[in-house]
Amino acid sequence: MVASLTPSPDPELQQQARSFARDGYVLARGLFAPAEVAEIRALFAQMHTEGVPGHYEPRTVADGVQNPDDPLFQYPRVMMPHRFNARARHYMLLPAVTGRLRAFFGTEPVAAQSMFYFKPPGARGQALHQDQFYLLVDPGTCIAAWTAIDDCDEENGAMLIVPKSKDLPIACPDTADARVSYTSHFVPVPKGHKAQLVKMKAGDTLFFNGSIIHGSGPNRSKTRFRRAFICHYAAGDVRRISGGYRPLIRLDGTEYEVEPQTSGGPCGEGWKGSLH
Repeated sequence: MVASLTPSPDPELQQQARSFARDGYVLARGLFAPAEVAEIRALFAQMHTEGVPGHYEPRTVADGVQNPDDPLFQYPRVMMPHRFNARARHYMLLPAVTGRLRAFFGTEPVAAQSMFYFKPPGARGQALHQDQFYLLVDPGTCIAAWTAIDDCDEENGAMLIVPKSKDLPIACPDTADARVSYTSHFVPVPKGHKAQLVKMKAGDTLFFNGSIIHGSGPNRSKTRFRRAFICHYAAGDVRRISGGYRPLIRLDGTEYEVEPQTSGGPCGEGWKGSLH
């Protein structure tokens, strides 16, 4: 068992924890300093130029993008950079992030995934979805920390969040419109709900739990990227998680194993959760 933590005396963090418990998401403004944002931007620009080490499938394979003229073919996302880059692991475990995760989980968090999205001009977005559909964390759910590396608005495909969706069940998704989404899964907005655009500045971090329906539209800008560094976490008492997210990472950077999730989730036993 992982012991519960004493609430932080920081009033701002206490308010964010209350907001997260109520709404399932919270926006932390300026969580990453400008110098940190600049380092992350430069780090992944170098990876794009020099290539990603190891055996990590580029988006052209993992996401079915095969047209060389597609912006997503030209700028594949980087999956699990913490597994081969020390600075990516550093930012996944950044105290400013993990301190909030402690407050939101009420216990020590562990890290499961890191990703970097370039989302260049003209790129498609990602249809509305729920992260827990993929991670299948047990017990509990996952929390995402989505950090903007560029200013984000409607034009360049900012995040969309469906408020009050934190308590909804995890849905087996419909098929997305491939003209506007590079992924094939789509969770429709439930009746009585509405997707809300989240404008962000570079360095802001949006935290949200695994049931929150979220996604993004295409980048319709002709010149602006919408880069993002995204990580997923679970509470430290996690016992099972989808196989692709193992091994998990403790806050001290050490790795450890948990059981692979065998449940198929809402789509049944034939479904196996995967990186998304």
